[in-house]
Order: sequence, then C-alpha cells, then structure tokens
Amino acid sequence: MKKVSIRKGKERSLQRFHPWVFSGAVARKDKGLQDGDIVEVTDQEGRFLAMGHYAESSIMVRVFSFEPVEPNDDFWRGKIRQALDYRHTIGLPASRTTMFRLVNGEGDGMPGLIIDIYGDHAVVQCHSLGMYRLRDTFAGILQELIPNLRCVYNKSNQTLNNACGLDEPDGVLWGEMSDEVIATENGVPYKIDIVGGQKTGFFLDQRDSRAMVEQYAQGKCVLNMFCYSGGFSSYALRGGATHVDSVDISRGAIDLTRQNVQLLGPEYEQRHNACCEDVFAFLEQREQPYDLIVLDPPAFAKHLKVKDQGIKGYRTINRKAMQLLKPGGLLFTFSCSQAISLEDFKTILFSAAALEHKNVRIVHQLQQAPDHPVNIYHPEGAYLKGLLLAISY
Repeated sequence: MKKVSIRKGKERSLQRFHPWVFSGAVARKDKGLQDGDIVEVTDQEGRFLAMGHYAESSIMVRVFSFEPVEPNDDFWRGKIRQALDYRHTIGLPASRTTMFRLVNGEGDGMPGLIIDIYGDHAVVQCHSLGMYRLRDTFAGILQELIPNLRCVYNKSNQTLNNACGLDEPDGVLWGEMSDEVIATENGVPYKIDIVGGQKTGFFLDQRDSRAMVEQYAQGKCVLNMFCYSGGFSSYALRGGATHVDSVDISRGAIDLTRQNVQLLGPEYEQRHNACCEDVFAFLEQREQPYDLIVLDPPAFAKHLKVKDQGIKGYRTINRKAMQLLKPGGLLFTFSCSQAISLEDFKTILFSAAALEHKNVRIVHQLQQAPDHPVNIYHPEGAYLKGLLLAISY
C-alpha cells in the first residue's frame, strides 16, 4: 500500500481523529499516487496514523479508518451496516417516513460518500474518486441489507466534476428505476426527481424543520421562498395554513411543487399558489404581509473567498423578509454555507434586525435532521444552521 507521510506536529489532528489530511500537512508521498488510491498515512517516523482515499487536492486524504484494516467488501459492508443500524436506532425507515439518508460522509466514517433512500430506490452520490471506484460494491451491499430494494442509482457526475474533473454519466447501477418515484416523510408524500433534481432528488436534511413549520402554520398566511419542490409548503398546508405562496426561479422546481401539493389532495391546492420568479424581485414587489416566512436559500458562500459577499446576501434577504412579516410574525431562516458559521449567521440576523429596527426573539435553533449525523471530531459536518425568529415592532 502506498504511503503519505505527515509533517512533524501535523499528526495531532489525526490523533484527535479528524478525518481530513490537508496538502499543507504532507511532508512526502510515494511516487505514482493517483486520485482514488487507498493510502496509509504515517508520521515522520513511519508510525501508522490512518488509512484513506488519496486526492490531488487541498484535502489530500479523506480518512475512512484510524486502524490498520483490509478495505475489502466485508469492511465496507460493516460500515454500511453500522450506518443502517444507527438509522434503525433513530426510527428510520418508518411506516410514515420512507425516505432518509443512510450514509452521510464523515458523519458515518465514510468521507466522500452519500447514500439516500427513497422508498425502494437508493441513490449513491460520490464526492471522491476513491468512493466512486467502489460504487458497484456499494450497490451489491445495498441489495443485501435493504429489503425490497428495486433500484440503485449512481448520481455522481456533478459532484465528481467538482471534486476531481471526472466526467462520466449518471445511471442505474442495479435494478430498474420506476417511472415515478414517490416517497413519504412524516406521512407527507413527495414526488422525487432523482435524475433531474437537486442533490440526490430532495433535501432530506430539513425534515425536523419542516415538521416545526407544520406545528406553527395553523391559521397563518405563509411564504416559502426558494421553495424548490415545495417541501415546506406541503407541511404548512397540512398544518392548516390559510394560504401558502411558493416562490422559486426554476420552472422545473415550481412544476414539482405543484405536483407535490396535488399529492396532498385538491382541498390543499385551493390554498396554494406557486410562483416562478426571482425571490428578490418577488420580495420587492410584494406589499401584503405574511404571518410566517420560510427562507431557505442555496449556499451564498460556498468558499471563504466569497464569505463577505455571502454575508451581504444573507443580510439583504433577511431584511426583506423581516419587512414583509406582520407584527408577531415568524421567520424560519437558514444558511447551508459552510463558510458561514452559526455565530456568523446570528451576527448577520442581529445586523438585519437592527437595521430594520425590529424586536426579535430566538424561538428555536435549528439544524440538520439526525440521519445527517455530525462526527464529533469533524465539526465542519454541521453545515446547516437555522433559527426560528419571532419578529415584532
């Protein structure tokens, strides 16, 4: 097995079980290393520290074991079985929730790998070439571990393009895809666009926050901005919202939102309006205030280089939302930007509230659902930050 040696003093993060080895920490590496190779990481004296997948990037090794192991099929089967056992511990899947995240990268000790389950369909998404090379292995393991599985689909093209420049088409790894994939979350049905949708087809990480929107929606006029497929909208309608406006700039997203509301039933469609428009333009034109607003934008600051620009974007759109809330209104506001910490986000909201002269109470602090676990040694995994705010004048 090829080896990567760490500079003196840089081994401490690995001794604290952080699963990343940055390129700046590497003292030397064996010749001939290629993206996706499995490597052994050692200190300057040659002592074993970890094993992982190599990549010629800023994160040079993504660690999947801090013990010497044989990374064969049995090893990966054990990893995925542990991930599945954890999901069973937290009650997934369930009769009313048939979609969930089975493998969450570092949170499950498998950096570079995402596996999401939508009913009898599994979606494998690889963020490293090392994991991509194992895609058929994962497909076989999923067949063994998940009863009544119909299809395993690989959706790694976009993520691999970003990670290592490999351009290979997505497609079925095993089985046959249904013409229409419908799965439920807390009894709410959704049509899942695995092939053309964002991420693996749905934003599973917001399950708990959607349930909280349902809890507070009774009798309220609701705005769901950046609605994508209407995840929050369906919950608000089921929770008794008098009216819900769903806004997204994507025509495909709006069409999917309408279909998902239709799955709820005709009585819900009458209280719903889907609008294909730029969110900022919609906020500028809207005059009628809302009782409850959901603000779940895409990442405004994916990298530190654009952090300042992202901060301005979050502050601007939260100010607009605060302007459109009735006195005593509720704002569910989120950031999924890794470059924006929770403290950064709170500061942004403090600034927006001060500029709007609003009295703001923090009702709840929100985060990703528990099937998106965060490794305690990898705090970067806590990417989703959210707050429920009560806004008054």
